[in-house]
Amino acid sequence: MRQLIVILGDQLNRNSAVFDGFDPAQDAVFMAEATGEAAHVWSHKLRIALFFSAMRHFAAALRSEGLTVHYAQIGSPPHGALADALAAAIVVHQPQQVVWVSAGAERLNHALKATCDQHKVPWKIYPDRHFIATENQFSDWAKGRKSLRLEYWYRQLRQQTGLLMEDDQPIGGAWNFDAQNRAAFDTRGPGLLPAPMGFPPDAITQQVIETVARYFPGHPGALDGFDWPITREQVEAALEDFITHRLPLFGHYQDAMWTDEPWLYHSRLSAALNLKLIDPATVCRAAEAAYRQGQVPLAAAEGFIRQILGWREYVRGLYAHYGDEWLDMNALNAQHDLPDFFWTGDTPAHCLSQTIGQTMRTGYAHHIQRLMVTGLYCLLAGVRPRAVHEWYLAVYVDAVEWVEIPNVIGMSQFADGGIMASKPYIASGSYIDRMSNYCAHCSFHPKEAVGAKACPFTTLYWAFLDRHEKRFAQHPRLALQVKNLQRKSAEERALIRAQAESHLAGVMQKP
Repeated sequence: MRQLIVILGDQLNRNSAVFDGFDPAQDAVFMAEATGEAAHVWSHKLRIALFFSAMRHFAAALRSEGLTVHYAQIGSPPHGALADALAAAIVVHQPQQVVWVSAGAERLNHALKATCDQHKVPWKIYPDRHFIATENQFSDWAKGRKSLRLEYWYRQLRQQTGLLMEDDQPIGGAWNFDAQNRAAFDTRGPGLLPAPMGFPPDAITQQVIETVARYFPGHPGALDGFDWPITREQVEAALEDFITHRLPLFGHYQDAMWTDEPWLYHSRLSAALNLKLIDPATVCRAAEAAYRQGQVPLAAAEGFIRQILGWREYVRGLYAHYGDEWLDMNALNAQHDLPDFFWTGDTPAHCLSQTIGQTMRTGYAHHIQRLMVTGLYCLLAGVRPRAVHEWYLAVYVDAVEWVEIPNVIGMSQFADGGIMASKPYIASGSYIDRMSNYCAHCSFHPKEAVGAKACPFTTLYWAFLDRHEKRFAQHPRLALQVKNLQRKSAEERALIRAQAESHLAGVMQKP
């Protein structure tokens, strides 16, 4: 064997660089379902099933093209770590070289290199060309900058790609349309929404579901209702369905939340993008074409494209720039454990119950539920950032490490001290009340910080400001909030601290 080509579970793109010059007579593909990867964090059953199903479908597609694929399923024999599975394949097949595309988790690159070195097999790592920008492009852009803000990176990529551009100027005369986007529903709610296109399990997926139920019975979540797209053809159909039925109002309601409505106007494409079943340029061009053909308003197309061309490319660049340094960041010295109810949704706070309960059922929550409900709670409560990251990595079907580490530790928890965001995204229960109907179904009152009806978010918001008063008193974007705190009497502040301590003592895991 000339080359053994390692395909990781989140690298399911046929145009990957490892296939350049592939010779079926000399080369073979290697894929493995390793229990160590599925249990690296306490992964949601649906997350494991999605990865394994997409992997098995991808392997079947390669075989249908005549490629040799050595695929190690769980239990045949069982391999705890991906590196162990690779080591076994090296012993059997004796390749002259092992190649792979740079992994989205640094730890995997280290493990695969060490395995090859141990078996004295040369290795080669190819750059990942799934993305619109290269790692070097981001590094060049970042050099000499005091702050690495999304907005300027996004503008550069708009100019580079020509997306929503007229010559060198943005269409509509503005780079973003936040003023037209991010609205809440009125009291009537979202009304009758078209259900996202679903994809019932085929025979391969059904086998995967049975496998996950057998090997991961104690993991969180359920396997009922699996309907995620797991092939390129299914993802293309899901993209077309989203553009036709939900993109027109996506921008306007992208930050809205509503009881018992998990999907709203969101695309459900993030998992497919992160498994690389479809590339971001294709998705962005499809949204742009819908605008240019008059199917969707500019604000909707721009808001959606910014999430992919802007935010997703930005997060990937930041992870490549800082790597796993993020994991040890804890600028606010948050030391609490994650509450037990994050694994069950069993809490009287309706917004948390809704978001976490939905997550346990579906493996999904949209970006505002993640940032401004679960993430906000952990930030205000002072939960250890790494524990928060590991929970997000575990419970969402679209979770991969290069995405979750910066998004959670940087954006959500401000543990990087401001590398990613210019301020911590803190708010009281009033924000959740404004953007959803959650508070209308809750026993707590969003404006009350103390007493039996006090909203935990509002109590913890003031306690957070009290705890970090010196740090943010002169902050250009938080100084006003600190001043509002300082208007409270010493007695009020003491009551808030006591309420916060009582709440946290009642919900936090014990060591």
